[in-house]
Amino acid sequence: MKKAAMLPFRVIDRVKFVVERQLVKGAGFQLLVVAAFIGIISLIGGLLVVPQGGEFDDPGSAIWWAFLRLTDPGYLGDDVGTWQRFVSTLLTISGYVVFMGTLVAILTRWLIAKMADLERGLTPVALKNHVVVLGWTSQTLPLLSELLGSSGRMRRFLKMHDAQKLNLVVLSQEASAKQVHELRSEPGIGRRARQVILRSGSAIQPDALQRVACLDAAAVIVPSAAYEVGSLITSDVETVKALLSIAAQARQYHTTLPFVVAEIQDIRKLPVVERAYPGAVEVVAGNATISRLMVQNVLHPGLSEVYNELLTAGEGNEIYLRGGESVAGKTLGELAAERPNAVVLGLLQYGEKGWDIRLAAPTATPVGIQDRVVMMARDYAETEADPKVQVLPQIKRGEAKRATRHKGLEEHRILLLGWNRRVPSLMAEFASYGPGQPKMDIVSVVPISEREHALSRYVVGSPLENCRHIEADYMVEDELRRINPADYDTIILLSSDRLASGEEADARTMVGYLQLEDVLAESPGRPQLIMELSDPDNSHLLYGHQSEMLISPMILSHILAQVALRRELRMVLDELFTVGGAEIRFQNPEHYLLPASADFHVLEKVLAAEGEVALGVLRATANARGRRLMLNPPRRQYLDLQPGDRLVVLCQT
Repeated sequence: MKKAAMLPFRVIDRVKFVVERQLVKGAGFQLLVVAAFIGIISLIGGLLVVPQGGEFDDPGSAIWWAFLRLTDPGYLGDDVGTWQRFVSTLLTISGYVVFMGTLVAILTRWLIAKMADLERGLTPVALKNHVVVLGWTSQTLPLLSELLGSSGRMRRFLKMHDAQKLNLVVLSQEASAKQVHELRSEPGIGRRARQVILRSGSAIQPDALQRVACLDAAAVIVPSAAYEVGSLITSDVETVKALLSIAAQARQYHTTLPFVVAEIQDIRKLPVVERAYPGAVEVVAGNATISRLMVQNVLHPGLSEVYNELLTAGEGNEIYLRGGESVAGKTLGELAAERPNAVVLGLLQYGEKGWDIRLAAPTATPVGIQDRVVMMARDYAETEADPKVQVLPQIKRGEAKRATRHKGLEEHRILLLGWNRRVPSLMAEFASYGPGQPKMDIVSVVPISEREHALSRYVVGSPLENCRHIEADYMVEDELRRINPADYDTIILLSSDRLASGEEADARTMVGYLQLEDVLAESPGRPQLIMELSDPDNSHLLYGHQSEMLISPMILSHILAQVALRRELRMVLDELFTVGGAEIRFQNPEHYLLPASADFHVLEKVLAAEGEVALGVLRATANARGRRLMLNPPRRQYLDLQPGDRLVVLCQT
């Protein structure tokens, strides 16, 4: 076949192409092109006035005259002669367009582009002993608020790493001014947002990990990100990839690995994470953690109030660990007497096989120099001995008596409204409590085949036999009534992970709750209601609600932040909120020989005789602020127990 003849290029097209290729190379090349135009215009203008003679006998002087008129309009009135003034006017107009206009435009555009690049967070940070958060998720803002608000723990953390100031570096997929505004608007951050540095990139990109200086960090926190259902790249895959990249960079630069706190969704990936990262790492299983809290809440109705105080930031008590260096040789009873505003829960003892946790330990137990004392207090400062405060009389607690195990759940009927990735781990958590599984009905618009497939891959055995799937939308009142929710003992409303945002998921959950209340109002009996939310800002919208509320991102953010500051805390939380070992319970005051006018110190003494630790009181009716829980009240405050009140107790099961 005969090849078609190519059309010849026009000269003007070739010139345009060459100029365009120079202009796209950046501000430096653009300035060179403008300088060339200025030179050409100056040359032409000078040659036009050379025939006039006089001061322009020398072509060089004429070109210099043209250049001055081109760059400075102030010379316009100094010229003599019509032709000279005409050329000077043309040069001045050209100067406005080429020299001033184009030059200012190029420099302005370059400056704006440079500022935009800086705002994108592409510059590597020059920091050491900082805290890195890999990912901007629904947990990032409460996580940063936790870190900035942990004053006592943070002082210890900075002192341990020889740092003067806390610097937080967040790796976001796309850093922007919008995120800076969110930081400044977040309660608990506000003006301290200047301590947070944003950098753009993904945790699976090695250059992004270098950008936030992971190898120089005191701690690296990896929260789980949200992914679409069916995606091949999950949050656990991204977490493992990030840990592999950090380990590879450490080998490349022959440096030590930083301490990492990583959240994973599938607890079965724990061996993979530990194999991927040979350094110090604490793994928080997000789905398993929330599932544990839900199961404990089913076993002990009202326990969500304890979680929301101990495991979220804000008012109330938290769990603290104090090193044994300054109190070595003292007993737990002596420590408790010297700290009247704190409750000593037990200690972690370091042995050949690692940490051995002993909650509700005898008061005569001595504290070793390597031990960690577990306390509950409102502030970190209250876990220290204060010489200005009167010492309490010591109480004596012997070996913990094994409390009777909770009643079985074989007759318990649970209605699960909704579906998310957490359901399989929730079923596995019920299975961990041994025989006598509850009867569970799962209502969701998700196809039954998809649910059964997810459960079969995660749970094996009896939980599947006691599980019944119902394909329905609980947002439709008629379908909800056909289920007859009043026949169940516990109803759990799950937050969906199939919607675009936590706000949308919570909107569906809250509307479903209000509709459920209308249906239950027609029945004499009322089951226990547990509601899971995704966005902490929505927790105050349901004023006067009668359900127990778990805000998953806030709880997980608190755990991640506090474990980053004190890694041994994860063992304490696992002990408290898993089957076996120590457990928080609600006990009937009538089971104890309490005097009529007992204060909290007397309650501690009576419960210590049973080998238990008194934590507080759960009132039968809420106070003016809508709260029923009273943890760690003043020791000399009379409890004034009423019918229906319950004691909050730490005991061994």
